[in-house]
Amino acid sequence: MRIAFILFNGVTFLDFIGFYDVIHRLKLFEETKDVSWDICGVSDEVSDDLGLTIKVDKVKPDLSHYDMIFIPGGMGTRNLRYDDEFITWIKQAERVRYHVSVCTGSLLLGAAGFLRNKKATTHPGVYDLLAPYCSEVIATRIVKDGNLITGGGVSTSIDLALYIIELLVNKDAVTIVKQQIDYPYEMQGVIEV
Repeated sequence: MRIAFILFNGVTFLDFIGFYDVIHRLKLFEETKDVSWDICGVSDEVSDDLGLTIKVDKVKPDLSHYDMIFIPGGMGTRNLRYDDEFITWIKQAERVRYHVSVCTGSLLLGAAGFLRNKKATTHPGVYDLLAPYCSEVIATRIVKDGNLITGGGVSTSIDLALYIIELLVNKDAVTIVKQQIDYPYEMQGVIEV
């Protein structure tokens, strides 16, 4: 499995890092030991609103070559959803097996048309911004509707990655990862449509 982590200026890095730190542990399990990923963007580095900068691995790769795309949120999503060049790039992932977002990353999936006739969630403070893109906004932490998996606010990124580990491996793998990261919390608010 190949994963594209899609970053942009104005990203909330905790959205990304919470997910990344957990999901990279897929390599520990026989079923997913061959997983690989690229940190992708439209430039060779991206910054959050506080000035923290991270380098990307691939600048505008063909997203159709991945099995999963993951888009975190952040204030940058508000304007980026109207950026034709960026959204056209995201649309390359139309046939990708899994479309995954946390927080306002769902707005970018929506702008690319991936939420059409789907149920989804996002940060509770922006349900109104998500509503035009999907059939229904569900006020919860994680929503899986077919190949679309959306997560709520920032801290949901850890549970979202654990959910995907359970989806791709099993519950025992989730227990192992939770022990590694000293995470005593149980996933809640998971809705599968």
